[in-house]
Order: sequence, then C-alpha cells, then structure tokens
Amino acid sequence: MGEVRALPLAATTAISDVRGQHRALQVTWHEDDDVFVVSVWRFGRCTATVRLAPADAAALISTLADGLARRG
Repeated sequence: MGEVRALPLAATTAISDVRGQHRALQVTWHEDDDVFVVSVWRFGRCTATVRLAPADAAALISTLADGLARRG
C-alpha cells in the first residue's frame, strides 16, 4: 500500500454525485507513483479507489469527451 497523504493535494478535483446524499468522486494525480487515483466518497469517507495509469486516464478522458460531444 502507498504512503498516506493529507488532503487536499494540489492536483485534486472533487466532483459531487448528481444523486446527492453526500456522494462524490475525487481524482488525484500522484506524481511520485505516476498514477491517477480515482476515489469514491460517501459522507466524507473514502469507500473505494482505482489507480489509473496515464494511458488509462487518457482513455477515460476520451470516453467522457465523446459522451459530451454526442450530448449536443
């Protein structure tokens, strides 16, 4: 397991869930590990994480951009 770090980090973005109920998604860039950590939060507590390599993060960004473009 990686080093525990105090938040917020400089390269962190938190996004509220449209369902509310104190749900959020947080994305943090960890330069030392060369990964993005995507974490799911509920009531201020982390409930899950996924570590993405830069190439996988690029694929996620592409999927989001394509969805926004189709939205019109």
